Amino acid sequence: MSSAMSRTAAPKANSTAAEGEGAPVTQVDFEDIQGLVRYGYKHMTQACFLLLRVRDAGAARAWLARAPVTPAIERQPPPPTALQIAISAPGLHKLGVARDIVEGFSAEFLAGMSSDASRARRLGDLGANDPAGWQWGGAPHEVPHVLVMLYAMPGRLDAWLATVRGDCEAGFEETACLFTARLRETEPFGFVDGISQPRVDWERKRPARDEEQFGFTNRSCIGEYLLGYPNEYGAYTDRPLLAPHRDPGTVLPRAEDAPGVADLGRNGSYLVMRQLRQDVDGFWRFLDREAGGDLVLRRRLAEAMVGRKMDGGEALVGPGREHIDGIDDDAQLRNGFTYRSDPDGLRCPLGAHIRRANPRNADLTPGWANPLSRLWRRLGFGANPLRPDLIASTRFHRLLRRGREYGGAPGEETGLHFICLGANIARQFEFVQNAWMAGTRFNGLSGESDPLLGHRLPDNDGNPTDSFSMPVGTGPDRQCSGLPQFVTVQGGAYFFLPGIRALRYLSKGHSV
Repeated sequence: MSSAMSRTAAPKANSTAAEGEGAPVTQVDFEDIQGLVRYGYKHMTQACFLLLRVRDAGAARAWLARAPVTPAIERQPPPPTALQIAISAPGLHKLGVARDIVEGFSAEFLAGMSSDASRARRLGDLGANDPAGWQWGGAPHEVPHVLVMLYAMPGRLDAWLATVRGDCEAGFEETACLFTARLRETEPFGFVDGISQPRVDWERKRPARDEEQFGFTNRSCIGEYLLGYPNEYGAYTDRPLLAPHRDPGTVLPRAEDAPGVADLGRNGSYLVMRQLRQDVDGFWRFLDREAGGDLVLRRRLAEAMVGRKMDGGEALVGPGREHIDGIDDDAQLRNGFTYRSDPDGLRCPLGAHIRRANPRNADLTPGWANPLSRLWRRLGFGANPLRPDLIASTRFHRLLRRGREYGGAPGEETGLHFICLGANIARQFEFVQNAWMAGTRFNGLSGESDPLLGHRLPDNDGNPTDSFSMPVGTGPDRQCSGLPQFVTVQGGAYFFLPGIRALRYLSKGHSV
């Protein structure tokens, strides 16, 4: 057996058998999962994020071994503070982790967010978003080795931050402390946020196998967000699997799909962080001009771009009336909907932000649910055989969002520390960012990207991307042209949020 086991095969969209079929289904060990995966820590309204670089590997590993990481167990009353730790690929190397172990992680994680021009183009990191202008993470020597996330109930953050700083300073140099605004319901543009999140199947009741799904569901297999579990394809995502002799003390959990093999990835997730500056004044100035000073029209245009009412009530498609698995009854009005009743975007424009972020579709569009109609579709027949394929199935591209706003005081920069979790950076974050957010052909559109996040530069063919269209049903679409850039990337990086046992294992270095 080699010193580092080969990883499991990557999931394939057209596979017919679950790669993890026959693997034992084990209970989720919340003691081994960092709490951020399960909770957003909304009761902890204060937070800050420390960007650290290793200056003494031995001292850094010693702190990681004893750091009071908050697990995902349920506590009553909830803890007053929380600490979470994520590590970048350069950080793993700097901590002395063996190269062959590090190479077991995904190619995207190893390359990094700002690694090359091709990735920058796919992520929309061009022009004002170019990594060369970032405050952090834009160059190899600017990528943090370790991200420490601190959360606290009101009035407790300063003391918590001072304690952690004093405890870890021997091993780390602090390159930045990213403070957040006190957690509130609205984001900087003024819209109620955080309404739609996927429901993780912690009980593992959802079948994990590669079968067509005929309706949108808000419930996701745990393997979409945590490594070491089957994902929506019924497969186990690639991660470092180690021969037993690499873990003689059995610090690591064992792999479900490879009995006896140490699973460094299990209960861990990839964490994507991006600092996004929001031009709030510019957003509302543009809408003022478009509305000609009409405040009612200005608000309607803003809500059309976002796709929701500002107050967080029902979506523009109307009140939720569909029973959707994974959405509680008390959230149906705001979240119990799909876009089946608005296929042409007459109520919620086809390119609206929430429609791009979560198209709420299934593997097959409505009308293809019986075997004969599915065969008819596969043969290429039907009134509009191409329309069902314009947007990839949502369930393979969901993200757990855990970001926090920052700024907000007069004269202070305002924006979002965007954080999301997923088991596959390429299939989740990078796909959503490229195909749905930055994509100029999303939903059959042309000449426009996300109305909030777009960089407004021409696409590869020289076509403009600075428009936003609103179908009206009785004539030509209403067009907003010349949209300025409202959101600018200020920094970013890819991290691994390890399981707590994996963090203790990594703290030992394991250089051989």
